[in-house]
Amino acid sequence: MGTDVCLDVLQQRTASLQSTVTVPSIKKHRDWECCRMLFGRRRQLHSRTVRIGYGPVGGDGAAFAPNKVLFQQFKFFLNLYFLLMACSQFIPAIQIGAPITYWGPLGFVLTITLIREALDDFVRFLRDKELNGEKYERLTRDGTRVEVNSSDIEVGDVIIIEKDRRVPADVVLLRTTEKSGACFIRTDQLDGETDWKLRIAVPFTQHTNNEAEIMEINCEIYAEKPQKDIHAFVGTIKVTTEDQVQDGSLNVENVLWANTVLASGTAVGIVVYTGRETRSVMNTTLPESKVGLLDLEVNNLTKLLFVFVMVLASVMVIMKGIDANWYRYLMRFVLLFSYIIPISLRVNLDMAKLFYAWQIGRDKQIPETVVRSSTIPEELGRISFLLSDKTGTLTKNEMHFKKIHLGTVAFSSDAFEEVAHHVASAYSGRLARHSFSAKLQTAVEAIALCHNVTPIVENGTVSYQAASPDEVALVKWTETVGVRLAQRDLHSIQLQLGIGQTKVFQILHIFPFTSETKRMGIIVKDETTDEISLLMKGADTVMAGMVQYNDWLEEECSNMAREGLRTLVVAKRSLSAAELEAFDRAYHTAKMSISDRSQNMQNCVNRMLEKDLQLLCLTGVEDRLQDQVTTSLELLRNAGIKIWMLTGDKLETAICIAKSSGLFSRTDNVHVAELVCGCTAVVCCRCSPEQKAQIVQLLRKYRAPLRVAAIGDGGNDVSMIQAAHAGIGIDANEGIQCSTLLFFLRVVAEVVFATRKASVSGS
Repeated sequence: MGTDVCLDVLQQRTASLQSTVTVPSIKKHRDWECCRMLFGRRRQLHSRTVRIGYGPVGGDGAAFAPNKVLFQQFKFFLNLYFLLMACSQFIPAIQIGAPITYWGPLGFVLTITLIREALDDFVRFLRDKELNGEKYERLTRDGTRVEVNSSDIEVGDVIIIEKDRRVPADVVLLRTTEKSGACFIRTDQLDGETDWKLRIAVPFTQHTNNEAEIMEINCEIYAEKPQKDIHAFVGTIKVTTEDQVQDGSLNVENVLWANTVLASGTAVGIVVYTGRETRSVMNTTLPESKVGLLDLEVNNLTKLLFVFVMVLASVMVIMKGIDANWYRYLMRFVLLFSYIIPISLRVNLDMAKLFYAWQIGRDKQIPETVVRSSTIPEELGRISFLLSDKTGTLTKNEMHFKKIHLGTVAFSSDAFEEVAHHVASAYSGRLARHSFSAKLQTAVEAIALCHNVTPIVENGTVSYQAASPDEVALVKWTETVGVRLAQRDLHSIQLQLGIGQTKVFQILHIFPFTSETKRMGIIVKDETTDEISLLMKGADTVMAGMVQYNDWLEEECSNMAREGLRTLVVAKRSLSAAELEAFDRAYHTAKMSISDRSQNMQNCVNRMLEKDLQLLCLTGVEDRLQDQVTTSLELLRNAGIKIWMLTGDKLETAICIAKSSGLFSRTDNVHVAELVCGCTAVVCCRCSPEQKAQIVQLLRKYRAPLRVAAIGDGGNDVSMIQAAHAGIGIDANEGIQCSTLLFFLRVVAEVVFATRKASVSGS
């Protein structure tokens, strides 16, 4: 039964490949860093084939590099100036004292700098070691489990990932503990979205009785060359048995990306990308050595003082009289006047930065703050732009159902008991089918069916797994009004009614939500009445053209938006058996097409289903903000700091949160053309980690004198934080990767603490 279920899922979500694939032999893709540094050529990325039980070996390493630190220090004119002065004492003609008088202070300054950088790197090394030392289980060729560090995992390894564990590499999902082969992952560390993503195991390996049998399968997996796109994957799988060779295609639903978190069950997967070839690393920009504005100003002041020294030395030579040895006297006067430029200035600044960083760590109003780099703490007092992540930074990521609107009447949270009464009356059969209670019951039932939520019972407690926290909020709300999601699998949904009855619906088709369609749909069949229904929910902008004429949808959507609620339009269409049969034939033809398969499938749905829908209701869900976030943002604006919100979430979500947090007025319109540096607040949505960093770089390039800070709490924020003049990381529920690579702060308990850093500490 499990095999049939998995094959059915694969047929729905992936297209079978009926040709033999010629693939290159397995190769190890080493990153020869030394060669790249010498010759400036990057290694080429290639596709690869991995076989279960076979894989290349090798690894990379990193260490503290004093030569790099010295190079960064001698970029400052002050240090370079005193280096030249010290070197000049080896020339007898211009020597004016013991060389130690010049080399001693310079060596002391550089030693202090090296020690400070080494300590910062050592702390980062310990953090990296902690992550690289995470233990995972790897299957050997005989099917036994061995424990390995995450840093020792290689391409071709078959690893076991437990629930709530970080995925250490990009892996193709071979098997899960669920009979259906399904599992959910959290991708907030990768793309910033808190929605749980559904993943499906390869059916050829899912049907095995245990993970040990996987190692006995003669299987080859072909994977495309590494790339940045986290929403696409092209691969094939070939399973060879004694009597036949089976080929199948792989897509993104069969892959677990590195730094995602397994949210359900236990998974077995084969590693296809590691290290720099993983999607998460390829979407992270390389860190740069940051230089504070104060250091740049001191550097420029040093140049002015050097010009003054040269002028003063020239005047002294002229007053003495110019002769054949004038250049010797010029150099001697330069050496004598060199102390006009204080070499102790750098030491004093470094000591002050260390003290300032120490004070930040001891500030009782921002507890548990750890400074990860002591080179730029003063930058916080000179910030002009603050770029903030949304999920987990401005919001708590807690969704709550607030309102349902049926056109003629709306119910808010204080009237949900009345909704439960209407629903119970409708299910009891005491009211007419077209009564208001029946209409409300139809809307609630549609909300309880149109989703991808799966109830999980653990230790007597029911939890919900879903691709969106909005859907969980909707399902929890229907439970409070008497329609509980009791059970769900790939083929059916069971609802438990408040009056003690149970209704079972057969799932015929699911049309998942995508950022392009902005809607999801499901076709279900009531096993009691044999009624076939298409249920859909989505954004009002797309649903407005699919529902029958009404005069209230647009107005009420605007009203809910002004309340800062995330809105969804719910609609329904009854289908006859003939209509369903005609759609099945057309949809199957679209699924079998080789080119433009996804577009053909969507066109089929649009043409045959998405029209003349009955508008049932409009729902409003609130994403709660962090405590004091509104006053914190107001304080930052009053301090003259311009705030940009960067999020990987949907546009509608971004606008709602921006309005709710007071980032800009609810009456303001959002246009791309207005995203200029003169704006007091800017919202950027659907941003990849690389795009977040590019926005920071854009500000740094076109507003060079101004300082830019970035704040975030997810692994997808690391590039943005590294690119900013000052980066602030929050070790919140999203995970710890963000704090792993931070250059400035590791932990901030709430966004209000960041407010204190940027305004109070800076002053």
